[in-house]
Amino acid sequence: MNAQKRLEIFTRLREHNPNPTTELSYQSSFELLIAVILSAQATDISVNKATDKLFPIANSPQQIFDLGVEGLKRYIKTIGLFNSKAENIIKTCRILIDRHHSEVPKTREELQALPGVGRKTANVVLNTAFGQPTIAVDTHIYRVANRTRLAPGKNVLEVEQKLLRHIPRDFLQDAHHWLILHGRYICIARKPRCGACILEDLCEFKDKNSD
Repeated sequence: MNAQKRLEIFTRLREHNPNPTTELSYQSSFELLIAVILSAQATDISVNKATDKLFPIANSPQQIFDLGVEGLKRYIKTIGLFNSKAENIIKTCRILIDRHHSEVPKTREELQALPGVGRKTANVVLNTAFGQPTIAVDTHIYRVANRTRLAPGKNVLEVEQKLLRHIPRDFLQDAHHWLILHGRYICIARKPRCGACILEDLCEFKDKNSD
């Protein structure tokens, strides 16, 4: 895909949605961190239902740590992998209290040192909470990047690196959200909604009727 086509793709995405953001509910960088940890292999809707009950009760590292693993589980038991997530979140809260003055760190290295936080989670927090131009490649972004040929790659890291290299600088800050939303609602895994896609004439997907 050439540079002009990439520019047009992101120009259209911005015109269609000038202020994209995550669909996770949060009011602070800490709430976002917890929500993103919970969102692994879970829907944003299910996470929001849980945090809508959790955050009014506990929305700081100390408050969630004080719940303990079993106390936290009561709020997140409807979310997949809640047992391991509860343990990781309590450990993360302890580290935030002990090493970071109860603040969410602003570097990828420090974030990835937290239990339950991988590269994708760290990139979401860096981008959404701290305004850094990162790309958190989830299944949606991976699919869109490969299917459209925007940034084809054999693994998520390769796709991430290509996106960072090829996306025009003016669009980098919001590209993460545009691509996730496009993959979630238009360029879906089965039977992509090509007829409703604002990028259809730019897409290099070769067999739009068979996927």
